[in-house]
Amino acid sequence: MRLLAFDKSGKPALGVRRGDEVVDLSAANATLPSDMPGLLAAGAEAMDAVRAAAENPASGAVLPSSGLVYHPPVWNPGKIVCVGLNYADHAAEASLEKPDYPVLFLRVATTLVGHEQPLIAPSCSEQFDYEAEMVLVIGKAGRHIGRANALDHIAAYSVFNEGSVRDYQFKSQTWTSGKNFDGTGGFGPDLVTADDVPPGGKGLRIRTLLNGEILQDANTDDMMFDVPELIETISEVMTLQPGDVIVSGTPSGVGFARTPPVWMKPGDTCEVEIEQIGLLSNPIVAET
Repeated sequence: MRLLAFDKSGKPALGVRRGDEVVDLSAANATLPSDMPGLLAAGAEAMDAVRAAAENPASGAVLPSSGLVYHPPVWNPGKIVCVGLNYADHAAEASLEKPDYPVLFLRVATTLVGHEQPLIAPSCSEQFDYEAEMVLVIGKAGRHIGRANALDHIAAYSVFNEGSVRDYQFKSQTWTSGKNFDGTGGFGPDLVTADDVPPGGKGLRIRTLLNGEILQDANTDDMMFDVPELIETISEVMTLQPGDVIVSGTPSGVGFARTPPVWMKPGDTCEVEIEQIGLLSNPIVAET
C-alpha cells in the first residue's frame, strides 16, 4: 500500500494511491487520524481501516493523481535521524575512513520538501549537492530494539534527496549547518508499507538523475550498516516513535567528489529513484 500527503485547502491531507487515483482518507473515513505519525501510532486496526477505505472508497473521496500538490508524506516527524558514510564507496570517494560506528546526525522538519515541489538553492552558497537515500519510517515505538526484532518497528519505506550545502557542511565537524537549510530535503512521493518492500529494503537499485543524467547508481545491499543494525544502534540512544524518519545514507557519485564538482543549480531537475519504492522529482530554484 502507498500512503501520501497532498494539499487540501492549503493544508496537508493523507491519501492512498490507487493506480492513477488517490483516495482522500479525510473524506473516506473521518475517524482516522489526520497526520502520518498519528495514523501509524493507531496501529493495525487503523491500517485495516485505511485498506478498507482504499478498496471501497466513499463517494467523493477519489481524486485523480494528476494535478495533486504533494507534501512530504511525514510532514511533522518527531525526529529525522540521518546516517552518513553508510556506503563504502561513498566513504572512499570522500577520502574518509569506513566508520566502526554509524555516523548519525539530525535534520529538522523545515528542510522537508514534497515530490515535485522546489528544492531551494541557498543564496549564500553555490555548493548545493544531491544525495539519494532510502527512508525508513517507524511504525511501532521502541527503545533498545534488538536486530532480530528491528523490522517489526518499520512501517514503511520512502525516497529522500538529502540536499547538502557542502561548504557549510564542512565548516564544522558536526555537519549540522550544511544539512539543515530550509527547503533542501526532498521526501516522497509515497510511503510504501513494509509488506510491499523486501525485508529491510534489501536488494533495491538506488540512483540519482540530474537533468536526466545518471550520477548515482548503486544497490541498497551495499549499505555497510543494514536496516536492523541501524534500528538497534539508534534505539540504544533514543526512543523511536511512530512517524520518526531515518534517512539511511547515500552511495558514491555525489557532486562534491566529482572532478569537476557537480552542483544542483536553479533551473535543474533532480530525480531520485529507488526500485519498488518510487521516483522523487524536484526542480531546483534560487532562494529569494
